[in-house]
Amino acid sequence: MSYTYESYDVVVVGAGHAGCEAALACARLSLNTLIVTISTDSIALMPCNPNIGGTSKGHLVREIDALGGEMGKNIDKTFIQSKMLNGSKGPAVHSLRAQADKEDYSRSMRKILENTQNLTLKQAEVVEILTENNKVSGIKTFSGGIYPCKAVILCTGTYLKARCVYGEVSNYTGPNGLQSANHLTESLKALGIEMYRFKTGTPARIDKRSIDFSKMEEQFGDEEIVPFSFTTNPEEIRKEQVSCWLTYTNEKTHEIIRNNIHRSPLYSGNIKGTGPRYCPSIEDKVVKFADKDRHQVFIEPEGNYTNEMYVGGMSSSLPEDVQYEMYRSVSGLENVKIVRNAYAIEYDCINPMQLKPTLEFMKIEGLFSGGQFNGSSGYEEAAAQGLIAGINVSMKLLGKEQIVLDRSEAYIGVLIDDLVTKETHEPYRMMTSRAEYRLILRQDNADIRLTKIGYQVGLIDEERYQKVVQKEASINKEIERLNNTPIGANKEVQDLLMKHESTLLKTGTTLAELIRRPELSYEILAPIDKSRPELPKDVIEQVNINIKYDGYIQRQLRQVEQYKKLENKKIPEDLDYYEVPSLRIEAKQKLDKIKPISVGQASRISGVSPADISVLLVYLEHLRRSKV
Repeated sequence: MSYTYESYDVVVVGAGHAGCEAALACARLSLNTLIVTISTDSIALMPCNPNIGGTSKGHLVREIDALGGEMGKNIDKTFIQSKMLNGSKGPAVHSLRAQADKEDYSRSMRKILENTQNLTLKQAEVVEILTENNKVSGIKTFSGGIYPCKAVILCTGTYLKARCVYGEVSNYTGPNGLQSANHLTESLKALGIEMYRFKTGTPARIDKRSIDFSKMEEQFGDEEIVPFSFTTNPEEIRKEQVSCWLTYTNEKTHEIIRNNIHRSPLYSGNIKGTGPRYCPSIEDKVVKFADKDRHQVFIEPEGNYTNEMYVGGMSSSLPEDVQYEMYRSVSGLENVKIVRNAYAIEYDCINPMQLKPTLEFMKIEGLFSGGQFNGSSGYEEAAAQGLIAGINVSMKLLGKEQIVLDRSEAYIGVLIDDLVTKETHEPYRMMTSRAEYRLILRQDNADIRLTKIGYQVGLIDEERYQKVVQKEASINKEIERLNNTPIGANKEVQDLLMKHESTLLKTGTTLAELIRRPELSYEILAPIDKSRPELPKDVIEQVNINIKYDGYIQRQLRQVEQYKKLENKKIPEDLDYYEVPSLRIEAKQKLDKIKPISVGQASRISGVSPADISVLLVYLEHLRRSKV
């Protein structure tokens, strides 16, 4: 029998990284929100790598924070090692990464959920999305409980019909041996939603006491800790950091894998799901990169209060006996004991091209989705989507304008645009190379780019917003001062230039021109800058970057200006593409299926050519003139 319980504005299905951000956004925007999870012990679970951030992913976490999300604050409280990656390269690719205490991270996020007003937590399995006239009306749980609601956000992660596999072993469970969600898929298919079957994997967890660290390279955290959240005081989170360790596979490792490749479910045909191209298993690496005689292996702690260590770089689904042989061939792991076997996991997800850029399903009003359910991979990608879905559900129910971040505004914009416009048949992973405007989408300026949007939707308070406004004003004022401060070729100046092996001056210049020299910086010029004001460190960082890369930034801003022209050409929702003369059949089919909101978005759809866009522009102009 079914029973109807209390109604909610929003129901969030799943309490992983996407679900947490989605539910918190809705609740903080005063909507009565229910978050339903198969296990309350798996809130914000990290079933794979024990870290947050990394190349391009660090950008996403900073953007989540700037919009008013929680991930950055939570990792700042629970990290055990912090490191800035790509520090020797340009600022566009600097990416913050932090090892997390996995249990602490999950526990801390659960505490936040449980103490957020308007948010109710429920342990249950959702088996059906209820609709009336293609509009969400509620959800039904396995026990028969019905919860009426106005909107649903699906954040099911890797739990839908999940199957964990290694060798000949196959368990129908979710990650970490947790219960899978075996019934919701059929409900979604009945609603006409197209489903994919994807696969990901994780390496073994090993006993710290069985590792010989003397054969490995110790990897330390940074002395100077840079927080993920713009609201975190770096001095308040200083702590003794835990080391990670680096070792390598070798020819013996690769020989073991090659000799047993037929026993891998990836190659035997036991796994049907498509895996991530940019995070391959160790057997994939050995087969596809046969010329490499070794691969990096990072040994990373799972937390402060456990001896479990994560074997980064050696994800696998080989049988248990092969795993022992393979891992023990690695330097430092000769006597290793496996606590948890490596495994691959298959799960159901959707074709994200069924979504609007707001992350609402085109065909079902009030049904939104985020995270790995949308065909992406990674905690950070999931959290970013969950936050945007939560914001847009809230804006929809509150009668306000929904937000769509474009590719020139945020990595989040790139992520979602790629998902909803570019046909992909493998788990999507964010990378800096995907962002055309990455020089202006740096992690260090995410607050300046996005805090205003977070403030407008209601997730950033007045005090925090005004601090960012003042910061931006300080940056602009200092840049103007430096551009207009002349410097002569006096002895003090020449001595400083000589000290830093910089070309001596023959005539006068400005401080800004000196900062542009590769070997100089804002900080280095302090002795000859007599009128320099006292400025916060984050302001100095922005001044230095903006002056040093001014030419490149201006060129990218001009590119953005051209890009915006197409983005600002909106397409009517009810446009019948089959009525557009001279448009190719394939383009009509693709455009009708995706229903882009702008000409810019239409231009990025697979199968739509520049010639098709020209035809579409002419037709839209014809419509505009006919209305006039």
